[in-house]
Order: sequence, then C-alpha cells, then structure tokens
Amino acid sequence: MSTRRQACLLFACAVLYGAADAPWKSKQVTDWTEDDAKMVLTDSPWAASVTSTFVQNANRQRGGTGGGGVSIGLPGIGMGRSRGGNRGRGSAPDNETQTGDPPVLHLRWESAQPIRDAEFKAREVTAPDIDAASYAIAVYGVPAHIARGDEKLLAAEFKREAAIKREGKKDLKPSSVELLQREDGPVIVYLFPRKVELTRKDRRLEFDAQIGSLQLTKSFYTEDMVWQGKLEM
Repeated sequence: MSTRRQACLLFACAVLYGAADAPWKSKQVTDWTEDDAKMVLTDSPWAASVTSTFVQNANRQRGGTGGGGVSIGLPGIGMGRSRGGNRGRGSAPDNETQTGDPPVLHLRWESAQPIRDAEFKAREVTAPDIDAASYAIAVYGVPAHIARGDEKLLAAEFKREAAIKREGKKDLKPSSVELLQREDGPVIVYLFPRKVELTRKDRRLEFDAQIGSLQLTKSFYTEDMVWQGKLEM
C-alpha cells in the first residue's frame, strides 16, 4: 500500500473515531464530564464559532429614511437581501471603527436540549432563559460597544437584520431579540417561532445576521442535530 494511501486511511479513521467519540454520541448526559459539556457548548452540531466580517460602509447601507439599501448576497443560497431603513437613536454608534481583525463570535442553539444539559453540567448559571415556544440562537463574543445604547432600539435593529435561511423556503425571521448584559460581555439571543417547524428535510439551516458593523453567516445541518433519535434545536 502506498504511503499516500496509508496516510489517507489513517486520517479517515481518525475522523470517524473522533465523531464516534463525541460525548453527545458516546455517552449519556449523566456521564458527561465538565470537559464534555464544554465541548458540546463550543464545538458540536448545536454550537460553533464563526469569524465575522466588517460590513463596508455600514452607515450608508443602513442609514437614511427607508428605501434604497444595498443588496448583499449569501453564499450557497442564491438570494440577496436589502439593507436599509432608519437606524433610529440608540442603535449601534455611527462612528464604529473597523480596525484590526473582526471578532470571532460563538453561536449556540440555546433551545436545543443538549445545550441546556451541557450548560447545567458546566455550571453556567447565567445561561439565557428560553421560551418553550421558540427556537433560540444566542451569539456570544460581541464587542461591548456594539451593544451599547437603548436596548429596545438595538434589539429591534438586530431583529430586522437576521434570518434563518432554508433552501427553497421563505426566510424564517425572528419574533424577537433579547440583549443580555453579562460581566464577560453582551449576549444576543434571537428567538424564532416554533409554529414554523424546522425538520430534517430542511437539511441545511443558514443563520445570517448583521450586528452593528459585523456580518455573520453560519450553516447548521439537521442530519447532525439528531440526538437520542430526535431532532434537537
């Protein structure tokens, strides 16, 4: 067997072993360690990190009194979205600087049972309270200055600029957005109505949001989000 083929087989085995050894696949919740819980909360089908990007000329795109706007395409979906509308007082500052590297943000499906169990195991006493009638995606790691201002106006702005996108279906828009101020920084929680059912047939769910001058897009795959025989999200 060639060296290259051996290397490929070893890599494939390592990937399969890693997937099988994931705590949400190999253990009952009662057997999770704190490290297992932290893995579920940071690198699992329900949690991931994403490097945000700066929105160029965000003030001009989102300013004005309505109409206009700039269409921003999303990869893999083939659809655009118009950015525009009145920011209003209390929204993210117009003089946001875009220096340095954009932050890495951390996403969690807060409404998924594995996340709730992991938060309990990891002793995260400040985990958001989630309405049972909603799907919830929380964004951690947002710079404090972006979420500074009138919280109601900021929440309304963030709500307008977010959606879950599905292939061949209408975008699912948040019913509300909550801003939670924590000692380690703000947490933004997007609530989506469960009356619009997300199913395994949706296959790929793309969460797209603009938070101040930051744009983020992350795909989640329903096939991977099955836990104990049930789709959890």
